[in-house]
Amino acid sequence: MTDLAVYAGLFAVAFLAASILPLQSEAALAGLLLAGHQPVVTLIAIASIGNTLGAVLNWLLGRYIERFRRRRWFPVGDATLTRAQAWYRRFGRWSLLLSWAPLIGDPLTVAAGVLREPLSTFVILVAIAKTARYLVFALLITGAFS
Repeated sequence: MTDLAVYAGLFAVAFLAASILPLQSEAALAGLLLAGHQPVVTLIAIASIGNTLGAVLNWLLGRYIERFRRRRWFPVGDATLTRAQAWYRRFGRWSLLLSWAPLIGDPLTVAAGVLREPLSTFVILVAIAKTARYLVFALLITGAFS
């Protein structure tokens, strides 16, 4: 498989995993790290960019959620979104540093859009969180902490 295909696949999985779809990008990253055919830094960068852009999709959903919130197909329930909004109001934009976390990360990114967090601030904080998560994950997988 060519490097371009590997990078495109990792980007796609990371992007979709950050959206509201139930995917795990860590498995794809772990496989690529263990295979050892691509530079670790490049894999972390590609996964981080894809995952951050997936969160931007959630932010956009949040910006326009009121139009679609009551639709049956809408993937974030009222209770989940209400909890995320309360968390976001309580801790503010700094809660976006938890955007990497399972279960709460995606609703937080949607809540940031609903509550009109500026996109530039959103991208910076989410990119820091998601890159740090992939960096620690890669260090654990590659044995750098051993």
